[in-house]
Amino acid sequence: MSTPFRYTEPTPPRSATGRVADVYEQISRDFGIERPPTFVVLSSAPEILVPAWALLRESLIAGAGDRTGKELAALGVSLTNKCPFCVDAHTMLLHATGDHALAERLARGERPKDEEHARVLDWGRATRVPGTDPMPYPFPREHAPAYLGTALVFHFINRVVSALLTEQLLPWNAQRLRAVRSVAGRAVGRSVRRRAVPGAALSLLDDPGPAPAWTAGTCVGPAYAALRSAARGSHRAASGDADLLDAEDRGLVREALRSWDGSHPPLALDGVPDRRERPAARLAILAALAPYRITDEDVAAWRRPEHTDRCPVRVVAYGAFAAVDRIESALPLPATGETART
Repeated sequence: MSTPFRYTEPTPPRSATGRVADVYEQISRDFGIERPPTFVVLSSAPEILVPAWALLRESLIAGAGDRTGKELAALGVSLTNKCPFCVDAHTMLLHATGDHALAERLARGERPKDEEHARVLDWGRATRVPGTDPMPYPFPREHAPAYLGTALVFHFINRVVSALLTEQLLPWNAQRLRAVRSVAGRAVGRSVRRRAVPGAALSLLDDPGPAPAWTAGTCVGPAYAALRSAARGSHRAASGDADLLDAEDRGLVREALRSWDGSHPPLALDGVPDRRERPAARLAILAALAPYRITDEDVAAWRRPEHTDRCPVRVVAYGAFAAVDRIESALPLPATGETART
């Protein structure tokens, strides 16, 4: 039987233990979806899975603001990142919020009728370009931590999904049928519309480190800091093994992201290392800039017999967060009188 997973074979969720089992329990309760491939694919590297879930939960699900608005922001991010799996998922989740007409307009590629909805969608799209001025926000200023957290976590998740999953959200792409979208959305509607208590995912985290000031003391801050710490360190392999990305590889990734302007790379992949020379750097850079361009040949050139399923997850996570880091670090300074960001 075919699976949605590329390059890994995650352990079945029913066999999960420890923090992975705790994450699945929260996902089932708060996300309303049993064993979503989006998170199952990360389960081979629990140190990445846990903070990725925490950031999504504390921003999209439990963070301040309207769920429809945050789904629109996440959809805008997914559209600009060319992630059809996530585009389809957010379209179905808009059905779950009860906004059926809006969901179907977007499924047809049309703009929302409501101008506020359209502005939020455009804002989500614009976040791919580092340094884009997000002000004035198309949502209340006090909701910014949740909206920014939502955008940043989906910049990460889009890249993981595009690299490590197929494009089929449901078997035979059934989500492309209006009736299936509607039924699937309604099935999780109760969970989506239920108010989640902020902070429940934070107990799953190790010491996350300092949170950026834009999180404004919300639960989004520790979750973001934990994902940042885990992803930045994901170039390391298991204890005693060589790094998955050596110092030169990491330097190439930093160089590729330093001047990145949010554009998608050309067909010739100018500036991306050759897979025969620096396969790890190539894989991480593609994960950052164009994960949908990762091929079987790219993975085969990098992977070694000693590489477990944890290894491709960590290399992809390193590259994916390099893009998030570039976007987050280029967030414009707030206006005079607002709290400065770190």
